Amino acid sequence: MSFKKLNTPLKEALDHLGYSTPGLFQKKVLPKIKSGADFYCLAPKGAGKTTAMIIGVIQKLNSEAFEDSPRALIYVKDKEAALELEEKFKQFTAEMDLRIYCAYEEKNIDDQKDEIYYGVDIVIATPKRLGKLFSMTGIHLGQLQLFIIEDAEFLSKSELYDQVVRIPLSISKCQYLVFAEKMLPKMERLREMFMERAQVLQLKK
Repeated sequence: MSFKKLNTPLKEALDHLGYSTPGLFQKKVLPKIKSGADFYCLAPKGAGKTTAMIIGVIQKLNSEAFEDSPRALIYVKDKEAALELEEKFKQFTAEMDLRIYCAYEEKNIDDQKDEIYYGVDIVIATPKRLGKLFSMTGIHLGQLQLFIIEDAEFLSKSELYDQVVRIPLSISKCQYLVFAEKMLPKMERLREMFMERAQVLQLKK
C-alpha cells in the first residue's frame, strides 16, 4: 500500500514529516489494518511497528473527529509509554481535529472520567486505569473500531493480562491488533478469547 492511497490530511502530514514512501513492514501492515483483519504484528525494535500503527489508525479514523465515544483504544504498559505514544500521534495529527487522550494511574480518575465524557477519538491507556474507568462506566466502548496492544510483552504480567482480556467481553465487534517483538504464550492465548482468526505478520531480523 503506497502513501498515495491515504486520505489527504494524512498524506500532507506524512509529507511534512518527511515520509515519502512506506517502509517494508508498513507496506505489509497498512493494507491489513485497512481490511479490518485481526493480526499479530511481530518485528524487531526499529522496524517501524509504531509508525505503521499510527498511520493505520489515523487512516482508519479518516483523520477527523467523530461524535464523542472513542473509536480506537491502545493499551500500553505504563504512564511513560502512554505519554510517549501520545506525543508521536500528535506529530502526525497536528493539523487534524482528532482527539487523543491518555489514561494512566497517576491522574485523578474523576477528572479522567469527565474529560473522556466530553469526547475523544483515540484513548491510550494503561491496563489498570482503563479497567477501573470501565468498571466505573467512565468510558463507553460501543463505537470502538480498533483494539490495539502496543509492545505487548507486558502481557506476561498476569495482573495486566487479566485487565486487558476482560474488556473484549463487552465489545460486540472490533478489529484486534497486537504489536510486539516476538510471540509470547500470553499473547498466543488471546486466540482462545477474541483473536481466533488472527493472522501473523512477521518481519525477522
